[in-house]
Amino acid sequence: MATLEWAQVREADLPDLQRLATAVVRWHGGLPDMAEEAALRATYVDNPSIGGRDDLGELVAVAAVAPGPGGTRTATALVHPSVRGQGVDAQVVRWCEERSAGHRVVVALDTVPPQAESVLSEAGFHRVFGETVMRHGLRHIPVVRRPEGLVVLPFTEDTASAFHHAFERSFAERPGFEHVDRQHWVASLEAEGDFRPELSRVAFDAAGRAVGFVILSGAWIEQVGVDPTWRGKGLGAHLVARSLTALQRAGADRVWLAVASDNPSRVLYERLGFRARGTRARYERRSDDR
Repeated sequence: MATLEWAQVREADLPDLQRLATAVVRWHGGLPDMAEEAALRATYVDNPSIGGRDDLGELVAVAAVAPGPGGTRTATALVHPSVRGQGVDAQVVRWCEERSAGHRVVVALDTVPPQAESVLSEAGFHRVFGETVMRHGLRHIPVVRRPEGLVVLPFTEDTASAFHHAFERSFAERPGFEHVDRQHWVASLEAEGDFRPELSRVAFDAAGRAVGFVILSGAWIEQVGVDPTWRGKGLGAHLVARSLTALQRAGADRVWLAVASDNPSRVLYERLGFRARGTRARYERRSDDR
């Protein structure tokens, strides 16, 4: 078992923290944004946290616990690949549980190494949500023609309601879907600093009904949805392929998206040139273990 020196993560640790996060993302994939300084500060410096250094003084593990909704605590961690299998994962899980004493713990990982799954299972946690992070290198962008009879428009004040309608129609049938009123849904989009309304698109059929949409943010395809009556007709593929071209012209050198692990749309994204780059997941303790 690795013997590390543990201490609260401070602002001065950010350069080492960024090196650790970059190594983890390079090795295991997952959400690339988690290695950015602002994200690391918000997660590990601004919350109760702990960092472990090896005998050479290198930061090789961190964990943090933040307040979550409904009195829960959200725990997260990063462990360098070089110390995996040496008991460090179990140590950070124990610390997170001790730091969250009296509260229900949710473990949220932006990258899921293979060993983490078994360690969390042994501690009584099971996966309640997972999504595959996918990347497109933009070397070969397929051409997918827009289906006949459709018109696409960008996100504006006039089309915001149509985007929301397409969102509701696209996802209403999914298990666990929760209705969000138009005002709050639009506000959440516009609150995102990287939201790209000029590149996002909503599709209308000949009757003027919104039947599909795509939301872009930074170099991400954030949401893609197609009305059930238009599925299987190439609309989703067109919206994604068009977005790849638009983001490339806007200066992106790669494009990202995340798709639920059990979503069959992953096959479509792979056909369009996306490749898996790791997994994000959320875990909760089994109710009978409490």
